[in-house]
Parts: sequence; C-alpha cells; structure tokens
Amino acid sequence: MLVSRLTTNVARKSLRTETDTYVKCHRRTFSENTERIRCGFDKMELRVEQSPYKGAALAGTINLGDLTVNRLGFGAMRLCGDSAWGRPRDRGHANRVLHRAVELGVNFIDTADSYGPETNESLISQALYPYPPGLVIATKGGLVRPNRRSWVQDGRPDHLRRAIEGSLRRLRLERIDLYQFHAPDSNVPFIESVGALADLQCLGKIRHIGISNVTVAQLEVARSITPIVSVQNMYNLRDRTSDDVLAACERLGIAFLPWYPLGGKRGLRALKIKQVASRRGLTHAALSLAWLLAKSPVMLPIPGTRSIDHLEDNVLAAALKLAPEDFDDLG
Repeated sequence: MLVSRLTTNVARKSLRTETDTYVKCHRRTFSENTERIRCGFDKMELRVEQSPYKGAALAGTINLGDLTVNRLGFGAMRLCGDSAWGRPRDRGHANRVLHRAVELGVNFIDTADSYGPETNESLISQALYPYPPGLVIATKGGLVRPNRRSWVQDGRPDHLRRAIEGSLRRLRLERIDLYQFHAPDSNVPFIESVGALADLQCLGKIRHIGISNVTVAQLEVARSITPIVSVQNMYNLRDRTSDDVLAACERLGIAFLPWYPLGGKRGLRALKIKQVASRRGLTHAALSLAWLLAKSPVMLPIPGTRSIDHLEDNVLAAALKLAPEDFDDLG
C-alpha cells in the first residue's frame, strides 16, 4: 500500500492533500521519502511515502518458513507497564506506537503471553485487528509471572496447550504464524515441551515453531522433532555469548531474533560504541541495530520502545551502512 502525505493532528488523525501548507514549520527527514514536519504548537504532518523499498524494508527481508518479513521488526513488550507488568498508562499512545510501526514498514511484531501478563497480546489486537495483509505476529509461551519481578519457566505440555488457546483468543486468530517456546524448563524434558508444540502444529493451531533462550544442543533436539524457523536469544554488541547459536542458525538458514538488542551502556565495549557512534554521528541505538543487521543475514532485530520518536529513529537503522573500520573498532 502506498501512503503519501499522511497528516496527523495531535488530537486526532486526518488525511490532507499534498497542497496543504503551514507556516513556521520544522522539518525532520527520516529517509529519502519520509519526513516529519512540525507546524505551530499542536499540529504535526507526517509525510510517509511507502513502497517495498522504504522504511523497515530497507533492511531487506528474511524468510520464516513460507512467510517473508522485513528484517527489522518491533518488540511490543515495552508497551506494557513498567517491568512488562500490567497495562500501559496511556493505551491510546500505545495504539499510536503500533500504528506508526506498521506505517514505517514493520511487518513483524514480537510479543508473549507473559508480557503483562496476558495484556500485550490483547493490546496488539485491539490496536491492529483486522490485521493488515502481510503482518506477522509472533508470540511465545512457557514463562509465567507470579508477580512483577518473577519469570518462572513452565514447559509442561498441558500448560503450553492452555497458553496457546489463550494467545489465540487474545490475538483474535485461528492460527498463530510463529509460536516460540519462551524458555526451556529444567523440570520438564525439553523434548516433551517441543513435542507438545509439534502436536498443536499438526492440529492447525500453529503455522511455524520457534524456540528461545536455547543452546546449540537444544536447537538440534528441537529440529529432530519438528522444523524450527527461528531462535530468539539475547545478543547485542556487549553480549555475544550466543555466537555459536547464531553460527548454527546461519548454517541452517534459521532466523535469529536477538532480544535485548541495544545492550547496556557500561564497560569498555560500551565506550567503543560511544566513540564509533560519535564519529559516525549516530545514536547508540541506531549504531547497535545497524551492527546487528550487518553482522549476519539471518539476524532479525526486534527493538522495542514506547516512544514514537525512538521508534522512528530505530527504523532509520534499516538504511545505515557501516564501514569496515567501524567493525574493527567495535571488535
């Protein structure tokens, strides 16, 4: 879909023609055909010309089984309350963030039943249903939240069956395009947890299966049970302990979703990030995302934010190209 000259009023959205003009406007360019023009104190004109080659699509595409998505997604967890607990303080703003992500070409959104818990998925469906063509919503199950500070593994097949039914209901779907086992449960054989997902796939509840927070050995076990199209592990400029899992995904042609993609801002490596970002005139976030995209063709970053400004800045990383010296300095 092509959208040109999308005008947003702070109070409400409306469409205006290309001939509309304002005085005292401040223009901010995001990409070749995307800019934001702020006019006066209460009006903002968002001019977005979308095509298959703009916005998040500039990062290229990646396959998830028979699905193809742009290689820069959106992690919706931060749209919950603090610590991914409870509802957002401003649901209307959270809706606008989700709509803006789609406007910018994001067609892959990551969530989980434990975000909220059982809040994030409902927020997505309330904002975006009926879903635009091509939008893939990936959710996860296998973690429970007894309180704000706790994340407890639950890989029991019975729990996963109930979790998937709940996700289907909240997302208003008959089948989940990508369902990811959130984390192995030391109290449940890994083969039983993944086997339960494979059974639900055979029943038509799941289209594709992914796994999260796993080792290479666990990836191989999962693949012996059912096709795996994605792995979601922590990975960023500072923490590369999943290098071996990333290498396995590259060899097997499996998408790798790095969670916590921006990493922290402390330590020697963080100092190098700051130096390179300053030299290139980039934000820490933009540099981190551009590095991830360039690091591997199977990388599918899913940065999350509750800020529209930060979302737009993150999408800019899709068009950034790092020089060889940048990689050398970042180590």
